[in-house]
Amino acid sequence: MATPIAMLSRPGRRALPATRLLVRQSSTSQGQNWAGHPFDVAKDNVAQLAASPRRALTLADLLKHGRPPLSKDALLASANFTLSLLPARLASRIQALRNLPYIVVSNPHVSKIYHNYVHSLSTLIPYQQRRITTLEEENQFGDVLADLVQTHTNTIPVLARGFLECRKYVSPADVTRFLDTHLRARIGTRLIAEQHLALHYASQPLSDTPSETADGPKQQSKIPSNYIGVIDTALQPASIIRLCEDFVGEICELKYGVRPTLKIGGQPEASFAHVPVHVEYIITELLKNAFRATIENGNEREPIEVTIAAAPDVPGNERPVQGDTDVGFELDVESDGGSSNETIGNWTPSSQSITIRIRDRGGGIPPEVLPHIWSYSFTTFSDMDFQSSDNGGMDALNTISASSGHLSSIAGLGYGLPLSRAYAEYFGGSIAVQSLWGWGTDVYLTLQGVGRID
Repeated sequence: MATPIAMLSRPGRRALPATRLLVRQSSTSQGQNWAGHPFDVAKDNVAQLAASPRRALTLADLLKHGRPPLSKDALLASANFTLSLLPARLASRIQALRNLPYIVVSNPHVSKIYHNYVHSLSTLIPYQQRRITTLEEENQFGDVLADLVQTHTNTIPVLARGFLECRKYVSPADVTRFLDTHLRARIGTRLIAEQHLALHYASQPLSDTPSETADGPKQQSKIPSNYIGVIDTALQPASIIRLCEDFVGEICELKYGVRPTLKIGGQPEASFAHVPVHVEYIITELLKNAFRATIENGNEREPIEVTIAAAPDVPGNERPVQGDTDVGFELDVESDGGSSNETIGNWTPSSQSITIRIRDRGGGIPPEVLPHIWSYSFTTFSDMDFQSSDNGGMDALNTISASSGHLSSIAGLGYGLPLSRAYAEYFGGSIAVQSLWGWGTDVYLTLQGVGRID
């Protein structure tokens, strides 16, 4: 890890590292440099970038460049759109981390996240000096985005560990306030980067001379036609619920020796456009809570009831992001271009949404616990449970992560419900909990779709 943050300059203040990252100069085909001078991340432009005017992100923004494979113009437009958004977001996070109390920022886990953001911003600044105008430049930019996504893969568990170690020095309200903003901003940063990466890879032509493998010629992986980048335009929540049921059920059998049954009712055939990884993470967390409560309450023979209800479409009422407006996106984007949406047949904005009710007979939530379920610093696990459990001090039932490794385990840290709510609310959804103490709990998850895409 990078050198620890410098010591206090005077009581009550801390001095952050004057990290001077030199950006390697590279020439374009026209002989112009991406960057003509070193970029001092600690002093240059961070405040200006963080304060730039921004707007909310919608699913429609991510869909507007069309279905892959994209044309050259559409791919360059997507790259420049992505580039116009990311630097300000990263600068905003650097600024927020600098404003934390010294005892928190000096924690090695939090410091690691700070230096990760500094590194990522330094790799983007050279590209911000001008527009991406060639496929070669777009390809190089794709490599930078891939590095950015990989660098921030474990941001959530690393931050979780840092704040857990600092819990004696920062109030739960301050922890929740910071993490609520930071983690929602991370959702958008990662989503916008992964969306262009998915479009980039899906738009690469098949090789004229495919490489040979043990099984024959290597073929380009086929992207399902219902996917536009990382968005599934025909996502069926029922299928994700069944996948999550199997996953959580296997962990229950490992820990308790039994698993509850799950019944799906309502409209199991309902579908809409959303991000599958987000939905899978939320459903996994909610089912984990329902399964565990049901078994520990001795009601494993009682089925967990899941009801799916699709709201009727209401044209012209698309809802924007709820949790990212204070660290959102730049208003002026010149990269939209005339090719946007050129391969999408018909797209109708709407308030299309799907609500999922998860009902369990787990005895409900104790009244003294209920007020704390949305706090990032709250957990029902004791310190003894945390220290004695397997998997690095984490309970087996809580070793939950999203698909494709996008979210690492944050078990035992009390982040499941608030982080699930952050994912749900990001595009205008919600999570509501109704507990009947002594009986069970109903959780209502509403997810906002992007509308009908033909």
